[in-house]
Order: sequence, then C-alpha cells, then structure tokens
Amino acid sequence: MFNKFIAWILPIFPKRFVWLFSKNYIAGPYLKDAIRVGKELNSQGAVTTIDMLGEFISDLKEAEENRKAYINIIETAEKEGIRGNYSVKPTMFGLLLDQEVCYQNIREIVKTAASHNNFVRIDMEDSPCTDMEIALYKKLHHEFPANVGLVFQAYMRRTFNDLKKLYEEEHTDEHPNNYRLCKGIYVESKEIAFKDHDEINRHYLEDLEFLLKNKEYVGIATHDSFLIENAYKLIEKYQVPKDKFEFQMLYGVTPKLRQSVIDKGYKMRVYVPFGDDWFGYSTRRLKENPKMASHIMKALFVKK
Repeated sequence: MFNKFIAWILPIFPKRFVWLFSKNYIAGPYLKDAIRVGKELNSQGAVTTIDMLGEFISDLKEAEENRKAYINIIETAEKEGIRGNYSVKPTMFGLLLDQEVCYQNIREIVKTAASHNNFVRIDMEDSPCTDMEIALYKKLHHEFPANVGLVFQAYMRRTFNDLKKLYEEEHTDEHPNNYRLCKGIYVESKEIAFKDHDEINRHYLEDLEFLLKNKEYVGIATHDSFLIENAYKLIEKYQVPKDKFEFQMLYGVTPKLRQSVIDKGYKMRVYVPFGDDWFGYSTRRLKENPKMASHIMKALFVKK
C-alpha cells in the first residue's frame, strides 16, 4: 500500500526531487547523454536501442521537428560507433493527427537507419493506436523488411491473434517479423487487457512460444526472473539459434539480472531513453512497478 501511495503522489512532487530518482533510469536530457550511456553499455557487453522521450503531440510542426531530431540521433550514434538501434513512438510523428504524415516521417527515419544497415523499432502505444501501428508496421515492412520491427504487449487480450495473423500475412524465411514482446504498461480496461499478474505471465509465455516455434525474431523484453527462466526453457525446447532472438531490458532496471543474461552468452539490448519528457516517462515507469517506490525514497532522503 505504501508503494502504491508513493506512485500516486509522485507526479505532484517538484520535478527537481523526482529527478533524483529518474536519473537512475534515464540517460539524461540530451543526446550526448544517450551516447555516453550507450558507450558504457557497449563496454559491458550490451547493445542498445536509443529512444527520444515524448508522445501524443498536438501540432504537426512538432512531428517534423521530431523527425529531424531522430535523423540527427541516427547520424550521430552511427558516427560515434554505438552498437545499437532506435525506437520510435508513432504519436510523436503525428499518428493521431494525420496517419499519412506519420508514415512519411517514420519512413524517412527507417530509410536513414537502413542506409547504415541498421534498424528502427516501432513502439506500441495504448489500445486506440494498436490497429494504426500494426498497419504502419506492415507498410514499412514491405519496403524495409530487414530494417523495421514492432512491439507487442502480452497483457492485451488481442495480442496472440495479432501475432498469428501477422505471421500468416508477413512472415518469410528470409525476413521473419521482428518483435519486442513486453508485458505492457498502459492503463487499459479489463475488457481490453488481462489484469492478473499470473495471467499476464501465462499469456506472455504463450506468445513467446508461438514466436520462437515459428521462427519469428523476438526481443524478450522483461525484468521478471520467472519469465526469463522459462524463456531459457523454450529456447532450449525449440533449439533456437542465439542470432534469432535477444533479451531486452530498460536502462537502470535489474542490472544484476541483466548481467547474468549477458554472462550466459545471450544478446542483451538495453532501452536507453533521453530527452525533456523524462518526468512523464518516470511516472509511467513507477505506475508500472510501484515496488520502485522504495528506491525513490532512498534517492530522495538518503545521502550517498
């Protein structure tokens, strides 16, 4: 109850206090911070996906600015030799304002990444965006089959059927679909999303088994040791080569568990967020995992 209470009141705290907690989970406000963290993670044996924070814009001028910023992110990261790729949220590029403008913006970003033989992950946002983001992925996947992927959230009741349908429509042996599979973070109704922890885990493993069995590339995105141990079992069951999947985690979360996965010889990709919208990102992470409240209280009141 204490953790949930802290998660509820944190958004009304002054931002300077919240930053004491947030700095452990966000590279910083600037691209140079993401580059610095990317190099640190590379030295530890992990690859990255860089994400500029922000979503749900209200003006298409912002979408254009975000497109230019992402192209600069890619060019800078490639020049700096960062081993990693890039994540984008379609609502930052006009998805809810003009779907064609959004497509053109993200297409330019994917094209830029493809010119460096690299890759862009389309993040999945809340349920009103799901159909639009699947359609966006399909359109881009046809043109850039090796350079674009999508995120699915296991707590969504529709996810397994979406994965089956995309397998039938998009999968080829040369270019399988490329997904990040996570539990899900947005607040959805019980009609749309599973709510029980064990039920979500059960569906996560059901989705994961489908993807591994059918040779889709999957980023196993979780900090749940139970899911990781069961992922190991599924990988062994289907004899999945190590270059056909990876594990993924958020920057600053469960670093010891992350290192244990790396030490087993598995590919680990760390999601590296940066930018001005760190406050919104931090409060969403806390609502997803109220247990982090104890870390916040330590950061706020205990001097190191």
